[in-house]
Amino acid sequence: MSDSPLRGERRDLPAAENHAALARLRAEGYNMLVDMTCVDYQAQGKTPRFDVIYRLMRLDAATGDDLGRVEAHCAVDELRVLRSVKDIWPAADWLERESWDMFGVKFADRPGIKRLLMYEEFAGHALRKDYPIAKRQPLIGPKSGDKADSPSFNILKPTITGE
Repeated sequence: MSDSPLRGERRDLPAAENHAALARLRAEGYNMLVDMTCVDYQAQGKTPRFDVIYRLMRLDAATGDDLGRVEAHCAVDELRVLRSVKDIWPAADWLERESWDMFGVKFADRPGIKRLLMYEEFAGHALRKDYPIAKRQPLIGPKSGDKADSPSFNILKPTITGE
């Protein structure tokens, strides 16, 4: 990428050192985690298969000015796990849950991570390139056992009113 501080730069970080490397970026002034996502390169045959991408920004709290950005990439395979960075940026909590839920990327210090976007009974990780598009998932309903046409579902049914 460009060397312009406002356009940002890309840094490749070793997965085994993701926490320490991202803590150094925080110390450099990148005080805001703008986004964290994952890319699956399985179709391209790239190894390691996944890139976990952290988008960071230097935000001047007094003026709101963007003082620069960096995109940090950590290449991981299906077996390697990253360390969570939610202690550095609390917003990473939800973003890590999303990466695990949709791609299956594991975080070593988050053994009981819960799904964020998919329901608990969902089998697999829907954004993986090898996820079968026609795969059937278990049908679930409310834990109470109510039927779909019950008022507990708050289904709005159109009614015809008088003129």
